[in-house]
Amino acid sequence: MSPDFYSKAAELAAHAESFAIATVIRVEGSSSAARGSKALIDSSGKLLAGWVGGGCAESAVRSEALKSLESGAPRTITLDMTDEQLGIGMPCGGTMDIFIEPVLPRPELLIVGHGRIAETLSALAHLMGFAITVNDPAADQAAFPQAEKIVTEDFDLTETPIGPKTFVVIATQHKRDHLWLQKALEGSATYVALIASRHRAALVFEYLREAGVPEEKIATVHSPAGLNLGAATPEEIALSVISQMVALRRGHLHEAAELQPGRDVDAIIRRCEVESIAG
Repeated sequence: MSPDFYSKAAELAAHAESFAIATVIRVEGSSSAARGSKALIDSSGKLLAGWVGGGCAESAVRSEALKSLESGAPRTITLDMTDEQLGIGMPCGGTMDIFIEPVLPRPELLIVGHGRIAETLSALAHLMGFAITVNDPAADQAAFPQAEKIVTEDFDLTETPIGPKTFVVIATQHKRDHLWLQKALEGSATYVALIASRHRAALVFEYLREAGVPEEKIATVHSPAGLNLGAATPEEIALSVISQMVALRRGHLHEAAELQPGRDVDAIIRRCEVESIAG
């Protein structure tokens, strides 16, 4: 394989762009591509480098690469070139198995707030491969050693842009949480969680309604945040939230029960809110 192939892949990765690598892993019969042949496909389905066969073979690989990038999961496809009608339209006389692997940028996590829940969440998210940004006036590198970016002055909420690939966890404990939540919904973030007591969450949601945020948008907010792990400490609450984020990334969120906080969990969050106000 040409060094240019790997150079191009490294360039895409350095710019945090999604791409897929297709590799021929089995050839039977006649084929224009040998086992081990590779192709590099970008997020628009364009073949940038390499070769896995021409004509309809390339078209099929590009199409499947887009599906793999969409789902985030690798896949193996079989191209039948023995039948022009039932195969892929190339009567070459052989079949090929091609492994397609998506290469995706690290997911972005924005933690808004500080405190033990936020600190533990940052540590766990780092282990799960997230690129972490923390936005809070009281945050510092000592408390969030895994964060790649810490923002302490962001009065107009412009220092941390939110887009459709961003995971957002709001743990401000009263401090502008309603404004951050509105911004996260306007940015169509992948995941939005509000860590707050039920009473506080109700007040925040009412603010959003009065600000004109559609009810269907509000319904996407995970609050109570996290999966039902029976959390009883700030660290366990953080674990339940990161578990929910991973379940969403892997397409299994529908299989996991949402957290219905009992008295103990709500009491922990209320205590965090009181401590934050007092501090």
